[in-house]
Amino acid sequence: MDLNKNKPADEEINYSPGNYRTPDGAPADIVIFTITSTPKGTRKKSLPDRRLEVLLIQRKGWPFAGSWALPGGFSKDTESLLDSAKRELEEETGVKDVHIEYFNAYSTPGRDPRGWIISHAFFALVHEQYLAARRADDDAMDVRLFPINEALAMNLAFDHRSILVDALQQIQHKMLTTTIAREFLPERFTIGELYQVIQTVVPEFEEKNFIRKITSTQSRKGIIEEARGRGGEPLMSNRYSQRAAQLYRFTDYVPQLSIYS
Repeated sequence: MDLNKNKPADEEINYSPGNYRTPDGAPADIVIFTITSTPKGTRKKSLPDRRLEVLLIQRKGWPFAGSWALPGGFSKDTESLLDSAKRELEEETGVKDVHIEYFNAYSTPGRDPRGWIISHAFFALVHEQYLAARRADDDAMDVRLFPINEALAMNLAFDHRSILVDALQQIQHKMLTTTIAREFLPERFTIGELYQVIQTVVPEFEEKNFIRKITSTQSRKGIIEEARGRGGEPLMSNRYSQRAAQLYRFTDYVPQLSIYS
């Protein structure tokens, strides 16, 4: 029997947490984007106005009291960073039950006047219905949706503008490489509606022959298909146009992206 098997090593005996400086706290900051849709209110049929907006809170206390910031707060030692992000989001804004993803850590010295604090950032692009019941609570005086360009022009607290810029790049990449656009479309939609959703998030997106390319099974492997009735007839709609347009639907195909194909 090895009597030394469970004996502490010298390094363990001599270890002291005080010999290592740890951050003063590990907050989570959450960037929640949505696409708002507003009817144009004209007699002529047309697509609604869509805007990419971001959820911000107005801070109640020091530091940066009165400034606008991303929702978030400090993690507890009894929860994971993801759990703390969800909790803080609900506590400050009333928003819950949304899928958020981790994307980066921020550790620039001096980013927070309270000490050496490393923030872990999460993001999401959600339908505006999930934000309908938003309310200011906990450490927030107010909570609002801001158009993305307006938010980027604001003097946000901490380094939240940098976090917002990085998160924007994340959702733009997601819009162009996944089928997340389907979250902002009805089950059956026109190509014009799909194109508008993409451009709302990625304004510089401009694809010639978009209809032909997006419906080609060779170039898009059947991500969408024509919507048809029970008898196989094409389904049309003039919801947003004077002339009826073909309706489409997303398939269950999940694109597999590769730089080598």
